[in-house]
Amino acid sequence: MDSDSGEQSEGEPVTAAGPDVFSSKSLALQAQKKILSKIASKTVANMLIDDTSSEIFDELYKVTKEHTHNKKEAHKIMKDLIKVAIKIGILYRNNQFSQEELVIVEKFRKKLNQTAMTIVSFYEVEYTFDRNVLSNLLHECKDLVHELVQRHLTPRTHGRINHVFNHFANVEFLSTLYSLDGDCRPNLKRICEGINKLLDEKVL
Repeated sequence: MDSDSGEQSEGEPVTAAGPDVFSSKSLALQAQKKILSKIASKTVANMLIDDTSSEIFDELYKVTKEHTHNKKEAHKIMKDLIKVAIKIGILYRNNQFSQEELVIVEKFRKKLNQTAMTIVSFYEVEYTFDRNVLSNLLHECKDLVHELVQRHLTPRTHGRINHVFNHFANVEFLSTLYSLDGDCRPNLKRICEGINKLLDEKVL
């Protein structure tokens, strides 16, 4: 489920036995890896991440880049977010969660719904924004995600979960995002419009 290491770069010799040795197994593995990576990035992503969520992610990337002043780091955070979301989606759709874990899924849904409504409310109702309240909600979401995937995913993915949530729950980031006269105001408006749509459609 969670294998990112040990990749062989193209062009490297597939065996140590010399250039004349043909290895169909190595070629098959390379082809399979390519196909799986294409499926994961296109079909699976399209299947598991809807258009509205994609639009929200695009805006989150922009505000993350604005806050970090680091395009590479912003890209890495969003890539980690999408990977985690897809992996959880695949586990859920393939009925990999136990009854106990499905209870955590429901807790997470409720917490995510509460967080989503709080994000929108802090935007729509002036002078209600409290960065500590929102940060705490996001950290609670993070803890539930860790608990949910504990027996399914590797320490590397747990690291990705921390990377994503620790960024978005950072009080300085939240202050930048909600600044009334800051550059992120239009992005926050579009994020909240997307969240409202997902709430209306009962996705969140």
